[in-house]
Amino acid sequence: MSIGAVVRRIRAYGGQFLLLGVLTLVITLLISGVPRITNRLTEQGLREHMAQQLPARRDITYTIAQDAGSTVPSNAHAGQSRLDVLQETMPAQVRHAVSERWYVADSPMGRLTGPDLKRNNILVDLALRAMPAVPDAATLADGRWPADEVPRDEPTQIALSADTARKLDLRVGSELRLALPDSGVPPASVVVVGIFTPNDQSDGVWDSLPQLLRAAEPQGDGQPFIAVGLTTISALDHQAADGVWLTHSWRYRISGDAVDATRLDATIDELQRLAQTAPAGLKVVQGADVPLREFRDALASARTLLAVIAAGVLATLAGLVLLAAGLAARRRRDEFALLRARGGGSTTVARRTLAESLLVAAPAAAIGWLLGTLVPGAPGTTVPYAVVATALVALALPLAALATPGGVGRRDLVRLRPSARRLTVESSLLVLAGLAVVLLRRRGLTLGEVDPLLVAVPVLLAVAVAVLVLRAYPWPLQLVSRLAARARGSVAFLGTARAGRSVVSTPLVVVVLAIATAGFCAVVSSGIEASRDRAASERVPGDALITGERLAPDTADALSGLPGVRAVAALASEPGQRPARSIAGLDAGINQVSVLAVDGPALARVGRTAGRELSLPPAMRAEAGDGPLPALVSPAVATDLTRAGLAGSAFLSLQGQRYEFRVAETVESFPLVTPGTERFVVLPLQALPDRRTVAVPTGFVVAGDDLDTEALRRTADEGQQRYQSGGVVTGGERPRGAEVQTWATSRQRVGEGGANGLLAFGFVSGAAGGTLLGLLAIAFTVLAGARARGQVLSRLRTLGLSRRQWRGLLLVELTPLVGVAVFTGAFVGALLPLLLTPLLGLSAFTSGMPVRVAFEPGLVAAVVALGALALGFAVAIEALNNRRLRLGEVLRLGEES
Repeated sequence: MSIGAVVRRIRAYGGQFLLLGVLTLVITLLISGVPRITNRLTEQGLREHMAQQLPARRDITYTIAQDAGSTVPSNAHAGQSRLDVLQETMPAQVRHAVSERWYVADSPMGRLTGPDLKRNNILVDLALRAMPAVPDAATLADGRWPADEVPRDEPTQIALSADTARKLDLRVGSELRLALPDSGVPPASVVVVGIFTPNDQSDGVWDSLPQLLRAAEPQGDGQPFIAVGLTTISALDHQAADGVWLTHSWRYRISGDAVDATRLDATIDELQRLAQTAPAGLKVVQGADVPLREFRDALASARTLLAVIAAGVLATLAGLVLLAAGLAARRRRDEFALLRARGGGSTTVARRTLAESLLVAAPAAAIGWLLGTLVPGAPGTTVPYAVVATALVALALPLAALATPGGVGRRDLVRLRPSARRLTVESSLLVLAGLAVVLLRRRGLTLGEVDPLLVAVPVLLAVAVAVLVLRAYPWPLQLVSRLAARARGSVAFLGTARAGRSVVSTPLVVVVLAIATAGFCAVVSSGIEASRDRAASERVPGDALITGERLAPDTADALSGLPGVRAVAALASEPGQRPARSIAGLDAGINQVSVLAVDGPALARVGRTAGRELSLPPAMRAEAGDGPLPALVSPAVATDLTRAGLAGSAFLSLQGQRYEFRVAETVESFPLVTPGTERFVVLPLQALPDRRTVAVPTGFVVAGDDLDTEALRRTADEGQQRYQSGGVVTGGERPRGAEVQTWATSRQRVGEGGANGLLAFGFVSGAAGGTLLGLLAIAFTVLAGARARGQVLSRLRTLGLSRRQWRGLLLVELTPLVGVAVFTGAFVGALLPLLLTPLLGLSAFTSGMPVRVAFEPGLVAAVVALGALALGFAVAIEALNNRRLRLGEVLRLGEES
């Protein structure tokens, strides 16, 4: 065979080979580009996840242990020189993950005095800090930075943050005295030489405690401000020479940009072993392994879900390739018959078609691969997969040519029955799908790994259900056809009769597989979003949650009077309480629990007003009465109370008063209880008996429209001040400011960061790809029977069938085929989440809230819309094909032209 002859045959059947080439290009494009996208989204998610963490969960901090002995640095210069040495001692993965590092040397807290402080009667405790990284991260607002070399007999130079200088009413030139208690060191002279402001308050250099940027407010009357003054290493060395004990810390920040996402397990293991590898005399504190482990778990779940989606998409593409090859082979049936009649064998047909498909598939695969390399992101090791996929696509046409029967016949006049071989294959497929589902549910899976069984189950289940439905659906159509035969007109009878005898089952299986993939993505995505809503509602069961210390009871009325507020519910919480056996406080020997008292009826009203799904148990609606309070308890607390014989009567303290309660119900979680809390007791606030000291709220749940968070915070602060000044409690401690958390903010936090970007990409690409491939498979379904329909329509048109009747006949014939395929695919797409969701670990994306797959009316409407779109697309394809074939010529040219 010459290349020229092969090219001429490709040109003669250009449309069919173009379709095969496009499918090859799409497959290799996905193989090359999708791993790059997933790697880029993984790195981006890791970076965002680490950036959201508190400093304690991003930093590795070395400090001097209590038994350090001679390993304590003699001065700050010696401590600074160990910054590089300590990083070099870290394991390789941890060392490479460090993006920033800081050395801090602090002097002890001392009492600061001076004329400027005495003038305003301000008490201040000040620590001196040397931190070489500060001048590069701040800008001088006044004065200069402390000088590096200052004689020991001169005052110690310090720089203060603008906030600290403002609170303490200090300025450049302020002369002070710093006395260290119980140190035996005489007071030192201190002079303020500079005032600075941070370039970026979120910079990690400011995360050292106590805060350098702001002075801590006094905790009560007669208590001092806590402040830090910046000085130089030389100044602290002078103090060390005088006998002042310095504290040293070396802090290294782990950044998501610096962590290798492909080696998370190794990085986590090395972080956990840091304490064992730390130099003698040093103590290591790190929490970076916790967020990395959280991201690893979420990434494993996302990759497992992506494997399911990719399996559906690739299986659909493989089915389309087989359909394209089969359609091309049927169109060339006469050519292959002629080759055999002239003495050619099966190998001749196979060689000819293999040369043609290779000449089309290889360039298309190369183009798809090159296009995939243009996608931003780190490449994956996918070259072998692309080569294998190209080879399989190239083999599809020769295999289809060998499988195409040589004879022709009037298939529309024969009632086809499935052969025994086909029935055996289909029965085996059903049994295999059932066994695979049972085995997967019993065995489970390892998240993050491409499990062959997990990849096979969705495909097997979709194909098995499709085979069952496509075997069963002709029977109702035949019944409808008999009824239509008795009615007037021929359109309904002919259309249902032809639909009942349709033999395009293979294309429809591909449609079911594609729509099932899109439906699976839509159902799981909807379930995750609903679970995230529930997780946010667990934290904020209204539109806003206000928390503080103790607020005056009339704060509820003040909140109700704010614009937009429609409902308010009070709550009181107190952690760390031990159950008692009696009102006198006899200890029950049970570990501490968190106590939450909430106004049940008011909370239910807030939930209804805000549109939240709150199902409060009857115990929370109880009214005040005699006997123990009905309480909701966590399973761990219920077990302890039952073991101690206190399930019917126990006592808990709330704001200094003990209340008797009984276990009314055991619950895994409850709104307003911090997620992950395993030991809690919830009491009905409205049912608390009268006491000498009434329990006052520590927070409120608010429902309303367009709430002003600043107004809510200000009203709550005023309520705290009224409680403080109302003479209810003794002592002058200043309450902390009230905090306001909205439902929208909580919902945003639940759905952002981590591997959520990767998950969203999987859902969007799976739903969009499944829908598009499903429409393409419907086009194959239509084209598979287009020639037979063209012959029938040609005869009917010559017998007087009008154009309007012809369109009606086409619609009646295609509606059952398309409708059954789309709705069967949607059914499988809704069934798969029920089977797979418990195994996929999707709670990693919902803050631990279990993902429940529920009926969504919106999804049903989407399926109906998709069915209408698919039917319209099928009719349009058929119309275009008939116009191209010219129905009159179909009839004149013969049965199989």
